[in-house]
Amino acid sequence: MIESENGMDPLLKIPLFSLYGKTRIPTQSMLENIDVIIVDLQDAGTRVYTFIYTLSYCMEAARDHGKSILILDRPNPINGRAVEGNCLSMDCSSFVGRYPIPMRHGLTIGEMASLLNHNYGIGCHLEIIPMTGWKRAMGYADTGLPWVAPSPNLPTPASASVYPGQVLWEGTNVSEGRGTTQPFELFGAPFLEPERILSSLTDKDMQGIVLREAAFEPTSGKWQGKLCKGFQIHVTDPDSYLPYITTLKLLQAVMRHHANDFAWKNPPYEYEFERLPIDLIIGNSEIRKRLEHLNSLDDIAESWKPELNRFVHDSRNHHLYS
Repeated sequence: MIESENGMDPLLKIPLFSLYGKTRIPTQSMLENIDVIIVDLQDAGTRVYTFIYTLSYCMEAARDHGKSILILDRPNPINGRAVEGNCLSMDCSSFVGRYPIPMRHGLTIGEMASLLNHNYGIGCHLEIIPMTGWKRAMGYADTGLPWVAPSPNLPTPASASVYPGQVLWEGTNVSEGRGTTQPFELFGAPFLEPERILSSLTDKDMQGIVLREAAFEPTSGKWQGKLCKGFQIHVTDPDSYLPYITTLKLLQAVMRHHANDFAWKNPPYEYEFERLPIDLIIGNSEIRKRLEHLNSLDDIAESWKPELNRFVHDSRNHHLYS
């Protein structure tokens, strides 16, 4: 909720309109001198990353005002094969989740636009310029492309790879590493005791990663200037690492061992002023309640499989790459 203002391009002398300022929806006056909205954005492959919702608002505005959308497609940085997590429950819809998609959706931004346009009834005039040479199994390092950070707190492909799980800490009083040089890779809090957390985790719980004990002081955000104890996540096997379920298990371990200190973050969060941020991030308040009751995460994950499988089936109709 740190907004950007409208401005003027210093070289081209054309207006710049912020879609994260006074509005998140393009207005008619913004579109007056536009025939085609060209979308060139690096998405993060995660439901709560808001670029796809800004895109959806642009698609709706294009439909309503007789404009076209042209998408220059880009890689899903965490590959286009893995799909993970519960689908959003629509009573938890917000700017970090407008549609019933899973936390890790496995689509490029072009494929996501196609899905939104056809499955969720937007119906704008849409054209996608596909990539050449991209395969669904590729991680970002496999592309050979330089990483241009889509936002300050996704500075590297490593931060993007853990983001689908580590973003959950945003809904808590545990630091997600904002205000450090390794956001989302680092997490912790002054009250956290790493050895107690490790005592309740098995090798199966932490597949594909190594947790390294770490201490850090955020320079901004939660626990600014305070010594936080916690971990850095090192991904050792991207194919076996499941970021969402892994962080849910870490989150539940913190809740179990630090019940007196752990807390959910209060609103506001991304222009929502009443609902708990964690419900918007998880996308399902019942899952949050089951976490609080320390229900088995394997059982929780089993409960979301039918919806997840339906999404996987439906989304394949929009795949542009093998």
